[in-house]
Amino acid sequence: MSSTLIVVIVLVVIALAVAIPFLVRTNRRRALQSRFGPEYDRMVAERDDRTAAERELRDRERRHAELSLTPLSDDARQQYATAWEEIQARFVDSPGEAVADADQLVTRLIAERGYPTEDYEDQLAHLSVEHARTLTHYRDAHEIHLTNQRGEASTEQLRQAVVHYRALFADLLGTEPVPHTRPDDTRPDTPQDATSR
Repeated sequence: MSSTLIVVIVLVVIALAVAIPFLVRTNRRRALQSRFGPEYDRMVAERDDRTAAERELRDRERRHAELSLTPLSDDARQQYATAWEEIQARFVDSPGEAVADADQLVTRLIAERGYPTEDYEDQLAHLSVEHARTLTHYRDAHEIHLTNQRGEASTEQLRQAVVHYRALFADLLGTEPVPHTRPDDTRPDTPQDATSR
């Protein structure tokens, strides 16, 4: 074998040794970005270190795999949808209570699906694996709920909280609890209309 051929083979081996780990990392990153969506970006911004954020997201996947998640029965799904309709109907007369009830209903649904509910941050971490696209809604709704508990939430904020809760609720339920209404729909039983009167 000529020395030129040996040099070429060594260079190819070195190039492969550098390229393969890079391609593996790139594929892992793309898979995490695809799975976690906006939660990936939030974690990278929060950690200020992409590697640490990706490590945390992979850890979430491992912990999530240990859960015993259960699908809802058709009866349970219908009961939750009915409970949601009642919350929306109550919003007109008692927006603060409706938001508190929405928070409790969502937490109950999360628990029934098999997610832990004892610690809010832990709950978010587990939910992020399969429900990352609606997790921002849940965070926003929960923050408004806490503002409401302090007596500082406006009616518009409360309406937004119900809209946000509904996004995660529908995601966990696997279907829309009640049909969406158009922005110009004036039926009095929707949270949207409560603030426009």
